[in-house]
Amino acid sequence: MRKSQKFYLVIKTIIGIFGAFIGMLVCLPLIYWWIFIVNFIVTKGHPFYVQKRLGKHKKVFGLIKFRSMRVDAPEVAPSDISEDTQKSMETGFGKFLRRTSLDETPQLFNILICQMAFIGPRPGAAHNEEELVRLREAYTPNAFDVKPGLGGWAQLKNNRAHDPEAKALLDHEYVKNISLWLDMKIFVLTVLHLFGSGKGK
Repeated sequence: MRKSQKFYLVIKTIIGIFGAFIGMLVCLPLIYWWIFIVNFIVTKGHPFYVQKRLGKHKKVFGLIKFRSMRVDAPEVAPSDISEDTQKSMETGFGKFLRRTSLDETPQLFNILICQMAFIGPRPGAAHNEEELVRLREAYTPNAFDVKPGLGGWAQLKNNRAHDPEAKALLDHEYVKNISLWLDMKIFVLTVLHLFGSGKGK
């Protein structure tokens, strides 16, 4: 990794902390309590869900999400179950959270405490995505050289498909070319995609 990229990663962390703090201040009164209460009523379980994920240097951390699945849904890697099965385990309100990506917004806290970044490779599961870990480690640099992200290059290019080989290669491409320009491009395309104006390419 070039010196300019290492310097950018430091600046990126500072921007991430500031952005996450502002984001939480905005979301807390306007969104979080509403989602918290409705989700508690609908799921009959805790509105927040913590998953063990692999971060930078494969360090395990707790990724926070709003619960979108039934409380009896098994904790398995997305690549191990079909999309139809995943959808069958979603609650009605959970479908709305996943469609709008609001289920991911509690990860602002993960960014605030420097476990994640706004943009980066999505963190894989800590215990049941061994194939993805192996494929990622085959590349230099790879996804474990940087902090995982709330949104990422592989998500856009792969259109959220669960293809470990494609993810590993795209994560490698991202880390190899990491820059402010690339992160801004991913951020803009992600926003356009969320609002239905982009194709995630």
